[in-house]
Amino acid sequence: MANPLDTDAGSELFSNYEAELKLVQADLSQKLDQITELSGEPRKSAVRLAERSLEEAHELLDMMRIEKQNIPSATRSRINPRFRNFETDIDAAKRKLKTLSDDRSALFGSRYSDNPTKDDQLEQRQQLLTGTDRLDRSSQRLRDSQRVANETEEIGRGTLADLQLQRETIQHTRATMLESEGMATNRIITVAIITVLVLLIILVVYSKFK
Repeated sequence: MANPLDTDAGSELFSNYEAELKLVQADLSQKLDQITELSGEPRKSAVRLAERSLEEAHELLDMMRIEKQNIPSATRSRINPRFRNFETDIDAAKRKLKTLSDDRSALFGSRYSDNPTKDDQLEQRQQLLTGTDRLDRSSQRLRDSQRVANETEEIGRGTLADLQLQRETIQHTRATMLESEGMATNRIITVAIITVLVLLIILVVYSKFK
């Protein structure tokens, strides 16, 4: 089971891809084990099925690689080792499948022919339908990643706008405080001058009547 990451949209989407990749890996491993026990047409069909699973695994790895960019650095440093393990496992499965595919005698057997049969044509049509379905899933993953990127960009714009508003508020408050301090200083000077004048008048009057 996939380990839960942070609750942000990017991390949740990465976890979904990770869980899906683990299922594809298990299915691919089972298909590879089955190939070694088959020969002729059954082996050929099993190889094609394994190739489809391998392609889907690579698509999921690509989507996970893209989605990692939307995850905070602290969380990303924890998932990088798991991602590299996935890459190593998929590369190993790819090499094993290539080895099995290169065994032409076991793959085709005595039934190999350069001319496709009706069964081959039917299989090709089925393969085309499967490819279309896989393309639809990949397109949906791309749309999900684009949606998360747009949401992240929108959040970033909102945060910048809030910071700008806070900056303007702080500057206005500071200007108001400086203006108030200046007015208070002017009042003190005025009161001091008036007080000195009153004292001088009282001194003059007192001197005349003394």
